[in-house]
Amino acid sequence: MTAGARYAIYFAPKPTSRLWGFGSSVIGYDAETGSECRQPVIPGISSEDFTDRTADPRQYGFHATLKPPFSLADDTTIDHLLAAAHAFALTRNSFVLPSLEVAAIGAFLALVPSSQSPDLHDLADATVRAFDAYRAPLTASDRERRLKSPLTQRQISYLDTWGYPYVFEEFRFHMTLTGRLHHDERDTVRKALSDLYRPLAGPVEISEIAVFQQPARDQRFSILTRIALGS
Repeated sequence: MTAGARYAIYFAPKPTSRLWGFGSSVIGYDAETGSECRQPVIPGISSEDFTDRTADPRQYGFHATLKPPFSLADDTTIDHLLAAAHAFALTRNSFVLPSLEVAAIGAFLALVPSSQSPDLHDLADATVRAFDAYRAPLTASDRERRLKSPLTQRQISYLDTWGYPYVFEEFRFHMTLTGRLHHDERDTVRKALSDLYRPLAGPVEISEIAVFQQPARDQRFSILTRIALGS
């Protein structure tokens, strides 16, 4: 195990898909190859400003969170985690999400499902539970950082139990496209990204999970491995 490394279980579109190309281009980084991507021109915002507004999602790579970033517990290793991921994937079946749409979640933009999916929530819930034994306890500094956001009592309880406040009833599938946007630019950027996404919009197959790795806090996440569901 690399000291300081963190891992996460994410959904990431297949690297050859148009969805992966779109998301990686928007954030300016391909977590499959570890390379920079040319970002789109967004009317009404300079390229420098757009690069700045996408710095946060660029750190994590294009994804949807299933089990959020965690350090490994002292009694486990990355080999244990990968073996658990393969065993978990065997128990799950692939399914299809309805089409996604660009939407505002607070001050940032993300792709979200156009309608609810019980299969998706079931996968997310199961992922949170299945990998928690491999997670080191939340540090005091990480807990303090999380508490700076307004959290409900239930979210604080989830934070203390599962290391993350937005699980189970609080879970919302989203694929982040930007960091915080200024209020006066949010609608402009949302419209531009919606226009770029519209030609490739359609059902999204959830057929694999991906283990992401971050070697150190000042480095980006990248894909360590992809594992097909049901195999």
